[in-house]
Amino acid sequence: MANRVLIVTGNADDAKTLEKVLDNARDGLFTVEWVTQLSAGLARLRAGGVDAVIADLSLADSQGIDTFDQLFAAAPHTPIVTLSAADDEALTTMSVQRGAQGYLSKSNLDSYLTPQSLHNLIQRKAVEETYFLEKARAEITLNSISDAVIGTDMTGNVDYLNIAAEGMTGWSREEARGYPIGEVMRIIDNASREPKPNPIELVLQQNTAMALTQGTILIRRDGQEAAIEDSVAPIHDWDGKLTGAVIVFHDISAAQSMALKMAHLAQHDFLTNLPNRVLLNDRVAQAIALAKRRGTHLALLFLDLDHFKHINDSLGHAVGDQLLQSVADRLCACVRGSDTVSRQGGDEFVILVTEDKFAEKATLVADKILSALAAPHLIGEHELHVTTSIGISIYPEDGKDAETLLKNADTAMYSAKEKGRNNSQYFKHDMNVRVVERQAIENGLRHALQRQEFVLHYQPKINLESGAIAGVEALLRWNHPEWGMVLPGRFVEIAESCGLMAPIGRWVLREACTQAKRWQDAGLALDSISVNISAQEFCGKDFVDGVRAIVSETGLAPACLQLEVTERVLMRDAESSIAILEQLREMGAQVAVDDFGAGFSSLSYLTKFPINILKIDPSFVQDIGSAKGHGIIAGAIIAMAISLKQRVVAEGVEDEEQRAFLKALHCDEGQGYLFSRPLAAEQCALLLRRS
Repeated sequence: MANRVLIVTGNADDAKTLEKVLDNARDGLFTVEWVTQLSAGLARLRAGGVDAVIADLSLADSQGIDTFDQLFAAAPHTPIVTLSAADDEALTTMSVQRGAQGYLSKSNLDSYLTPQSLHNLIQRKAVEETYFLEKARAEITLNSISDAVIGTDMTGNVDYLNIAAEGMTGWSREEARGYPIGEVMRIIDNASREPKPNPIELVLQQNTAMALTQGTILIRRDGQEAAIEDSVAPIHDWDGKLTGAVIVFHDISAAQSMALKMAHLAQHDFLTNLPNRVLLNDRVAQAIALAKRRGTHLALLFLDLDHFKHINDSLGHAVGDQLLQSVADRLCACVRGSDTVSRQGGDEFVILVTEDKFAEKATLVADKILSALAAPHLIGEHELHVTTSIGISIYPEDGKDAETLLKNADTAMYSAKEKGRNNSQYFKHDMNVRVVERQAIENGLRHALQRQEFVLHYQPKINLESGAIAGVEALLRWNHPEWGMVLPGRFVEIAESCGLMAPIGRWVLREACTQAKRWQDAGLALDSISVNISAQEFCGKDFVDGVRAIVSETGLAPACLQLEVTERVLMRDAESSIAILEQLREMGAQVAVDDFGAGFSSLSYLTKFPINILKIDPSFVQDIGSAKGHGIIAGAIIAMAISLKQRVVAEGVEDEEQRAFLKALHCDEGQGYLFSRPLAAEQCALLLRRS
């Protein structure tokens, strides 16, 4: 593409000579335009597209250096060559100093060197423009990255900082220029806090790239610190000669902090900040190794909170989480700094008690924990009470590794549950037999409903005045294919602990209502059928709706249904229980308080509960006629029920003396082996017909 040359001169001879020499240079190398005045030249330059200017500084409308200045201002990046007469040497020199790329002697304009010189000037300007663009691009790039970049000369003095380096060091580029790198970029060792030589100094000595050593801390100009890392490299010219060095680095303080946080989270529980299972296993392994060398003991305490699920379900997970945090704080206060309190997940905690010569120390810790947790936990507006069951295993008697010790402590914890909760139990090897049985029961329960292995037996309740059958209680049995008929005492608690009691309870209620309606349709006299309701069922959100649906589905009159709930279940959340009982009463169903007297009911709440029947706990019936009690509690319960206008049923009546005592005190109904054992549905039907 031809280079466009603008000639600005009022001398026609000079213009023609230049046009001729440029036209003759090479075909199509130059395209020439000629104007005679500065004003015309400036207008053409503003229009663009001019690659070079040849200008006479003596024009009709402008004279001297001012002519050049105006041309240069209009086209600062376009090569300008002045025309020089023999007597214009001073003006020519001045124009070059102000930016002219050269000059042509008017006496030698037709020289063959004129087009060559002009072409070289245009090419050089193009190279300069390319260099400028590349330099600008590099500058923008360096200022756009987050890494800091500092360059130095051969002596190690700073000659460049990008914006990131200015921010990290606290030095501006102008302030830092010419200062030693060690002063602008002060670094120390994180561990020793001693100054470190700047790696640029080593690169300039060894002429090889290297990386910053770990633990390098940058001291900003204002004294603040930042952990940094990255690399240093030498800078060479095109001959390969070392001319300086550049260091590139970035702040890794946030990354280090995040790495430490992630490492902490990997070994700690997010809710309580206690060591988790991973860290506990590591500490137990270390404690075992130490105890083995020293001939000492260590203990593992496995804790499970009693009835925590009820708190979580009734008050919500937010309250439950706060309770777990409160428990964690109290557990930590019960042990020494050398011990470890760990949360395994859910409401399970494990405590490692180390360096004990006497394993009995674990009992003291367990007792301290039981006492500490017994105090109420104030969570928001709630005053919560929670207890714990604790299993204890001892090294080396109960296991030689962390896994065995933990498993055996867990086994002992279940034994504590079976013994009434809120206690601690040491591991005994015969506990494993019960654990295996428990696991077998749990596995069997998960399929029992589907395989239709559950059956109901029915025990009559007798009107003590007339001797007639007043109703029957439906009692759950598990007809196991290998074990035969299994009583509830063997499997109900396990079903509750693994969350299976609610679906089993719904099956019992539906089956009992169906059987009662079948008997009534067959003409058998049956006033009521009683069904036991578990804590999981009663506290479930859809309990009342479920009862209503089953009654409607089976067609049994709601008044014929008695729902038996223990006072312990009612008192877990008395206010909520009142609301549920009110809904049941509106439906028409009757409610009986089972095992009355065995719990810790508040009499003030008892008067508020909309209940129909009190069932005396069998232990108080057995007390009738004994040397100790003479039936005092049973008599008191009967008198209270009469005053509250509630029917009373005595459970566990086994002999005639107990029946006579209860009848004399006007107890309404009796239930027990004296009258009948629980019967299969067919046998119970025969009894109802005879009645």
